[in-house]
Amino acid sequence: MNLSAFSTAYTIAKDEWRYWLRSKIAITVLIIGLLLTLSSVIVTSINMLELNHDRHDLQNAAEQTFVEQPDRHPHRMVHYGHYAFRLPSPLATLDPGVDAYTGNSVFLEGHRQNSAMFADQRQGTALTKLGSLSPAFIVQVLVPLLLILIGYSSVSRERESQTLTFILSQGTSIFVLIAGKALALISLIGLILLPLILSGLFTIGNGENPIVVASFLLGYAFYLIIWALMIILFSTALSKNSESFTALTFVWILFCIAMPRIASTTASTTVPSAGKLETDFTVIAELRKLGDGHNANDPAFAKFKASLLAQYNVDTVEDLPINFRGAVASRSEAELTTVLNKFAEKRMDEELSQTQVSRNFGWLSPMVAIKTLSMISAGTSIETHHRFMRETEKLRFDFVQSLNKVHVEQLNYQDDINRNLNEKSSKQARVDSANWQVLNDFTFTPDSPSTRLQRSVSSYLQLLVWIIVLVGFIQLTGRRAQ
Repeated sequence: MNLSAFSTAYTIAKDEWRYWLRSKIAITVLIIGLLLTLSSVIVTSINMLELNHDRHDLQNAAEQTFVEQPDRHPHRMVHYGHYAFRLPSPLATLDPGVDAYTGNSVFLEGHRQNSAMFADQRQGTALTKLGSLSPAFIVQVLVPLLLILIGYSSVSRERESQTLTFILSQGTSIFVLIAGKALALISLIGLILLPLILSGLFTIGNGENPIVVASFLLGYAFYLIIWALMIILFSTALSKNSESFTALTFVWILFCIAMPRIASTTASTTVPSAGKLETDFTVIAELRKLGDGHNANDPAFAKFKASLLAQYNVDTVEDLPINFRGAVASRSEAELTTVLNKFAEKRMDEELSQTQVSRNFGWLSPMVAIKTLSMISAGTSIETHHRFMRETEKLRFDFVQSLNKVHVEQLNYQDDINRNLNEKSSKQARVDSANWQVLNDFTFTPDSPSTRLQRSVSSYLQLLVWIIVLVGFIQLTGRRAQ
């Protein structure tokens, strides 16, 4: 486009803005869009800051409560348990992602792996329900509809009022006209994205990586440009405003409401996974084969008993220099954790496979593409949640085995087996509370910038393909209109 054509396009864009400012509907919709985006940014940011503060305090309180417990039997502390909390990334203030559905804390205790809890929403998933009014949701779902309400008549209005022929007869190319209309919509997008941009800069001040923030905002810019191009395409292809509005509304319902649901349903059908009840029964059956770690006389530990007696060259467990019951508890926990991790990894692999199937629908819906890119960039994707579960499981195993080590080394076997005889025996089967200093500091950090950028490449490609395809269709439609 030469300088003259650009000047003409700029004039057309200014004229479009004058039309919008004169239109009560357009200016009302624009104000609603700005207020929605701004208010959601403010409210979500305040809520996330409060949650972060609460989680940090709860993490410290949980650790303090654990270490302040009085003298106890070490296995009592294994069951007393400990909490681990997840602090989200700064960008989570803009897109909470799966955090609102998966939970943000885990109760760690011996003999079991608990799922995350304290989720904000339990009624659905991010791809199947409308969700909360987070900034990401508003830009992904509501802003495209607002753009349609403002721009659906951009070109069709000129045709319906019979000014299109006059404009073209003055030597203005249809493509210059389309470029001017598109420029007006893109400038409108920049205005609506302004609260998101300002909040992105705020997250940088809170420690977020500038490149990640830029990637996050660029993805949303691409997404809304796709909708601007779609609006221009339908407005150019259809001769009446009513036809353009109806078609664009149908496309919005298809891309923003129906397609995400289809993606989720297809994912669960393509990659089926066992239900919780079925999985629990399978896990219980596997664990029963390992023996009962609370019963040192369980036949499952006969070989282990024989190996210890041979190792220390003694005839009975009473002669062992270690507490046999503690050794059984430690071995049982290690074997149990191996089995639980196997099922946990299988479940996470299934969830990741289902997520990947649904993400492939980004080629069919730009809303699915930006949803994926947004969560990955914000560090609130399913991959981040899985890493949180793995890290908390390592924390759980380490602190339980540390207590089992205290059980093995610092509690006499005879005192241990007689601990329920009377009050005196119970006190003798306790160890000093100084042994509770077994917790490792737990701080969950977001995925690295390079990891998030690498994971978002596919979503960027989907958005770019959408832009290229729409530009191609606009060119074809423009030639027909010419």
